[in-house]
Amino acid sequence: MKLASLKSGRDGKLVVVSNDLAWCFDASAAAPTLQAALDDWERCEPILKALSASLEVGGVPRMRFHEHDAASPLPRAYQWADGSAYVNHVALVRKARSAEMPDSFWTDPLMYQGGSDGFLGPRDAIPLADEAWGCDLEGEIAVVTGDVPQGVSREEALKHVRLVMLCNDVSLRNLIPAELAKNFGFFQSKPASAFSPVAVTPDALGDAWKDGKLHGRLDVELNGKAFGEADAGVDMTFDFGTLIAHAAKTRKLVAGTIIGSGTVSNRDAEGGPGKPISDGGLGYSCIAEVRTVETLLNGEAKTPFLKHGDTVRIEMRDGRRHSIFGAIEQTVAPV
Repeated sequence: MKLASLKSGRDGKLVVVSNDLAWCFDASAAAPTLQAALDDWERCEPILKALSASLEVGGVPRMRFHEHDAASPLPRAYQWADGSAYVNHVALVRKARSAEMPDSFWTDPLMYQGGSDGFLGPRDAIPLADEAWGCDLEGEIAVVTGDVPQGVSREEALKHVRLVMLCNDVSLRNLIPAELAKNFGFFQSKPASAFSPVAVTPDALGDAWKDGKLHGRLDVELNGKAFGEADAGVDMTFDFGTLIAHAAKTRKLVAGTIIGSGTVSNRDAEGGPGKPISDGGLGYSCIAEVRTVETLLNGEAKTPFLKHGDTVRIEMRDGRRHSIFGAIEQTVAPV
């Protein structure tokens, strides 16, 4: 089952979307918003699945689904907690800041609590007031949970995953060092993120959802050119069950909580930090990573951070090259 929120008010209007992303059906009779459906999932899920099945066979009135009309599936959420499950990425970015990499990072997930009072739509511009802030894209995977009890195990946590989606977790890299130096975490350096037009239930992903991970190539383009094609199921040190259990160690999580994977990152075949696509590698899911590799190999970073007018596209396709979640496609714009 695929769900989306058409732009309408603060929380959008819930629609069921066809598997090919061509059609949708107004699901407001079941729940007016995705958050309302998540709050009453036991009642709403079977109704929404029945509507989804009917949509596939033309059994309900349908209308064209246009990704430009979609907000992020949850236009705002009660909680957005982003992890760093791909420790290869963490190690590289910390090396760029000359920051030590503790051994515990391989066994205990990193996680920060981001702003969730308003997300960008998947085709909305990325507002950037100052190019000197070092605006970066971050291609990620995210899940939406139901109600999760405090102290849940990794195995039980996976049972509470309701939806899977893609994310562009925008970062302002040049603001991060000063903020972290205060030992109080991110705030200004983490503006609004965006999520894919469509969120998908794990059962609808088939073999792509396995062992608490989304397996598949995450295609990242920058200004129309291939930038990254890392596999989200490879080199993921902490699966989503582990990330959810980490977040729920000292608190319960309410329905509609979004948990992010952190930037998808693969090592190269020799175990190194990864190579650009032009050199036969899998590329990168953020600019900071390629800048780190450039610094390590050549002594300086050459790839610039995002400028006004740059366009980012993040998408994942199935084995038949059909888009699974729709595309996040955003252009950086002055404020």
